[in-house]
Amino acid sequence: MTDNTIIEITGLYKVFGKSPQKVMPLVREGVPKDEILNRTGHTLGLKDINLKICRGEIFVIMGLSGSGKSTLIRHFNRLIDPTEGQIKVEDTDIMKLGLADLRQFRRKKMSMVFQHFGLLPHYTVMDNVAFGLKTQGVDKKSRNEKARQWLQTVGLGEYGDQYPSQLSGGQQQRVGLARALCTDADILLMDEAFSALDPLIRSEMQDQLIALQEKLHKTIIFITHDLDEALRLGDRIAILRDGELVQVGEPKDILLEPADDYVEAFVRDVNRARALTVDTVMKPPSCRIAADLISDAIRQMKQSKSDYAFCVNEKGYQGSISRESLEKLLEKQGDGALDASVINAGLVLSPNAIIEEVIPDTLESEFPLPVVNEKGELEGEISRRHIASILSVSHHEPEASNEETNEPPPQTDIPAEGA
Repeated sequence: MTDNTIIEITGLYKVFGKSPQKVMPLVREGVPKDEILNRTGHTLGLKDINLKICRGEIFVIMGLSGSGKSTLIRHFNRLIDPTEGQIKVEDTDIMKLGLADLRQFRRKKMSMVFQHFGLLPHYTVMDNVAFGLKTQGVDKKSRNEKARQWLQTVGLGEYGDQYPSQLSGGQQQRVGLARALCTDADILLMDEAFSALDPLIRSEMQDQLIALQEKLHKTIIFITHDLDEALRLGDRIAILRDGELVQVGEPKDILLEPADDYVEAFVRDVNRARALTVDTVMKPPSCRIAADLISDAIRQMKQSKSDYAFCVNEKGYQGSISRESLEKLLEKQGDGALDASVINAGLVLSPNAIIEEVIPDTLESEFPLPVVNEKGELEGEISRRHIASILSVSHHEPEASNEETNEPPPQTDIPAEGA
C-alpha cells in the first residue's frame, strides 16, 4: 500500500443468499445479475471491486438505486462481510480482525453519517454528539467539552441542551456530522447523508462539508445518487452499475471522458459550465517568455510561431503582449526595455474559477487569457474557442486541435447568462 493510500479494496464480491459460494462460479462466468437471481434465488451485490482511496480526499461513490453503492460502503467497516475479497485500511486487513478489535476499529478509525440522522431521541444534542466518546470510555467532562467544540464548529453551539425532535432536519444532520467528527476518526463514511434534506438546506450542508474539509483534511467516502452533488463534492468519483465498477476518475474525467454509454447517460444533462473549473480544462501556456528587450521578445515569439506571449520573470507572471503591438513599437521608436510600459498586466483568471464565471471575459479577449495562481505563478491559458469546444464536444468525436483564437465560437455553444 502506497503512503497516500488509506483504503485498498481488492477482488471484492458480495452475493446475498443462503449459499453464496455455490453461486460464485456463475458470477465469474459473467452470468447477468437478473439471471443469477432467477436461477438461484441469490442477489449479486458487488462484483470484482478494486479500489484505492487516498488519504485526505473526498471519494464519492454513486449510481442508481440497486447499483451497490450502500452495500459497498458498509464493507469498509464490515457492517457487511464480503463473499470474497480483501479490505485493507492502512496496513490492517480488517477481514482478519476479531470481534473486539473490530469494535475498537469502528470506534476509533471510522465514523458514519446516515441518511436519516440516526440520532438517539432520548439523548440531548450534547449527549448525541458525545456518544462515540462515551463508548470509548472518555470521562464526561472531557467528552462534553469536545462535543461543545464540534457543535460550535457546525453552527449549533447554543443547542446542546435541546433534543433532536426540537431541531429541523438540517440541524439534525449537523448534529450527526458533529457526532461523527467528535471521535477524531481518520475516515468519515457518509451514506446519502444529505439526500433527505430540502434542496436549499442540502446545498448549505454541502458548503459546510467543503469548508470543514479544507480545515480537517479527513478521508471522506460519500455515497450519493445525485451527479451534481458528486461533481461538487468529489475529488474523485466512482460510478457503480449493477454491482460493478464502471468508471473511477476526477470530475473532469467523468464529464469529458465517460467510460461507456451508461456513464454518458449520467452526464448528458449536466451544465458543464457550472460543473467544471478553469484548472480542469485549461491548456499549458502556448508561449511563455522571459526577455529584457522588445527585440528579444519578438525573436522568442517568432521561434514559438506565436502571435501572443505571457511574460514571466523571477517574481512570477508579469502580463501579456502581442507580437503585432511589439513590432509596431519597434518600428516606431526602436528597441527598448520590455517593462511595465509595454506589457499589458490585464485580466488574469483564477484556476479555481467556475467556467461559467469566466465566459464573458474570454469572449471579450482576442487572445487566450492567462491562468495565474495565488502565488502569482502562470499555470496555463484558456481561450473562448477552447471553452466552446469543451461545452459542445461530443463524446464520440475528438476535440478539434486547432487553437485559432481569432475566430469567435458559435454563440449557441455558450450558455446564456443565468442559464
